[in-house]
Amino acid sequence: MTDASEGRVVWNHSTHLPGLIPMLEGLARHQGISTLTPGVIATVRAHSPELRVKVSVPIRGGFKLIARKGKTVQEVFVITALAESQLESAIAQAMR
Repeated sequence: MTDASEGRVVWNHSTHLPGLIPMLEGLARHQGISTLTPGVIATVRAHSPELRVKVSVPIRGGFKLIARKGKTVQEVFVITALAESQLESAIAQAMR
């Protein structure tokens, strides 16, 4: 049973970056986050050996995140009442 204040992770893609879903599930438990939606996956030239997630740009009702691992990048859309600095702190906690 989930708490009423707990957010949810939307599963709209069949593929995700390795390690992204557990991190998003941890982030969804943070107060003030209502929805996390993984988006487009793309290949990039630069290599990131570990999963990294950063806040990209504000969107209506939240922020777009960029998740990177290896040579793959994935957008994640977050609907939240948190400020950008609070969201960055929540991401850092979820990455532990």
